[in-house]
Amino acid sequence: MSDDIPFDKDLDLVPDVVDEPAPGVRRIMANNPGPFTFKGTVSYIIGRGKVAIVDPGPDDAAHIGALLDAVRNETVTHIFVTHTHRDHSPAVPAIKAKTGAIVYAEGPHRAARPLHIGEHNPLDASADRDFRPDVALKDGEVVAGDGWTIEAVATPGHTANHMAYALKENNALFAGDHVMAWATSIVAPPDGAMSDYMASLAKLAQRKEATYFPGHGPAITDAPRFVNYYILHRKAREASILHRLSKGATDIPTIVRAIYIGIDPRLTGAAGLSVLAHLEDLVARGLVETDGEPAIDGIYRLAG
Repeated sequence: MSDDIPFDKDLDLVPDVVDEPAPGVRRIMANNPGPFTFKGTVSYIIGRGKVAIVDPGPDDAAHIGALLDAVRNETVTHIFVTHTHRDHSPAVPAIKAKTGAIVYAEGPHRAARPLHIGEHNPLDASADRDFRPDVALKDGEVVAGDGWTIEAVATPGHTANHMAYALKENNALFAGDHVMAWATSIVAPPDGAMSDYMASLAKLAQRKEATYFPGHGPAITDAPRFVNYYILHRKAREASILHRLSKGATDIPTIVRAIYIGIDPRLTGAAGLSVLAHLEDLVARGLVETDGEPAIDGIYRLAG
């Protein structure tokens, strides 16, 4: 049921080669393709002369080298990190060591909620738990550089510490993994929370930025309209879950089979976590019941 979003998978980027998708914005894609990263993680360079880097990317020597080559004879003054998954932030220490730039982010990696008894975090391997920003940004804070102005836009949901960055001069937003043109974003407890994610989408839908530069895939044009497609898609997923539960109590694997038709087998586990995120939200809102805390192996039923 992903055909309700007008996805754009047209990305003609060569790994570790710089291009300029908008005036004053350069991008370089890491060579880390996969089912969650599409063709690779995209790092961005803002400005000329004295510049900022958004999401230096994975700890990959070729990508780090390409980023540093791209800013040769320039001064990197700021590094902004959208979130602390291993394809976005681990290159920070190497870039900071070479440039002396100040690192800005919402904060270190953390779960969206406490772990339940006996629960482990299935996404631990994807988290960069070593990351610490030099400056912890709060929603709405503004950071000015040489010819550019960034507003921090807190967008928890994909991760608890997810932060987007609005570039005032371009009426654009560096959206990280919150909104992407090529696919929906993964919301997987306890890393992320669906209630937070939906609130962040509603927040972005009210903003004016016309263009989004995401962490993976091509730029998004007519961004507020695209965000509304994302919201409708999530509401449709929720409706599908409730419809399946109207036929009787069941478990998450059964729900995944019912609503994710033709899914890439590599994404089945992520789909289960996404369903869990929806179920956590539905239980909190009193629409669905389960015994104990919502869990990946729980049985769920409609409330009442």
